[in-house]
Amino acid sequence: MASLPTQPQRQPTYPLAHAFRKKPRRLPLVLRFAKGAVHEIIALPVLLHSLFTVLIVYLDTYVWDSINIPSTIIPSLSIVVGLMLVFRNSTGYDRFWTGRNCLTTIGTCVRNLARIFLVNSKDKEGRASEAEKRDTEKVVRCLVAVLYAIKHNLRAEFNIPPASLAPPLPKTSTFARSQPASRRPSYVDRTASSSGILGMTTPLLSDSAATLENGEGSIPTKKEDYVSLLPEGLMGYEDQGLGLPLQLTVLVESYIRRGFDRGWFHAPLASQMSVQVNSLVDAYGRMETIRSTPIPVAHLIHQKQVLALFTCVLPFAIVDDYGWWSIPIVAIVAFTLYGIEGIGVQLEDPFGYDKNDIKMDGIIEDTRQEVMVLLEEWRATHEGRAMGGMFD
Repeated sequence: MASLPTQPQRQPTYPLAHAFRKKPRRLPLVLRFAKGAVHEIIALPVLLHSLFTVLIVYLDTYVWDSINIPSTIIPSLSIVVGLMLVFRNSTGYDRFWTGRNCLTTIGTCVRNLARIFLVNSKDKEGRASEAEKRDTEKVVRCLVAVLYAIKHNLRAEFNIPPASLAPPLPKTSTFARSQPASRRPSYVDRTASSSGILGMTTPLLSDSAATLENGEGSIPTKKEDYVSLLPEGLMGYEDQGLGLPLQLTVLVESYIRRGFDRGWFHAPLASQMSVQVNSLVDAYGRMETIRSTPIPVAHLIHQKQVLALFTCVLPFAIVDDYGWWSIPIVAIVAFTLYGIEGIGVQLEDPFGYDKNDIKMDGIIEDTRQEVMVLLEEWRATHEGRAMGGMFD
């Protein structure tokens, strides 16, 4: 007897190595009860409704002659339950799909801007100074850092230390002493013109800093996964309401302006790059809308009540016909309905760490890999050691 052909193993490679699932499924999905399933969410309501059905069957069998109600009420309630669950799941998946498309838009903008910056960051003779090369490399790294900053902001995670907590430098003027702590010019070094007003730095903080002491304990600073991408000593303003993604896009827009002034970008190209930055910010704004706008609580309350009402009425309608078999029947119905509702709950906020959320970590890591390879090849080309001639 001929052996059955084996399924090919998935061997993801770059690009998209992190976004793809690396391991084949060991079990059919119908037998999976752990990773990616919603059984933990629905276990309690299914158990409670099963116990309630046990009570109803016991009362119907041993206490009263019959507590059955007409079964014609079930179709009427099932229509309402079905409509509400369809709305819940369609709305949840629309939020998931919109969030994924917005992440793709952001990644596309980062790719486009990085490509344009690296190709056009030179004068008509193909020359650029060392300072200009460092400026280009810094802004390309900022583009990748935007992805990580967006991810952390959507997950409500701390990014970098706020400027208001920076240790003050020695005071040199009466004007500095009269300013609020978060606004004192002595806190920041404004001499780095390539950073712009929102790229303030302080020499007392570096990329290797892990904590910032403020007298009350240590405060976590930059995330390790993109600490090397940020300009050295960059301070944030999240405590004042300014998100790091927008702060970094200001640095990117400032670079576009400097490139235009240097003659690197003609007006149509500079305008196109500004459109790319605007598209990135717009996509991030739509992701923020998904994150900060939950399903209206009135709908959630009524949906929970309708589900509970239906599964509580169901035992009364079937107890005379099925007897003790009513218990597994109600358990199956509750498992099905609450499972559908649980899927909608997981899809409502798709930016977290759940198995069913968007794989933001892998997608962003793939984009970082692509852009950093481009940057390395660009650097090698300028050093005269490139093999592929990509930027020749």
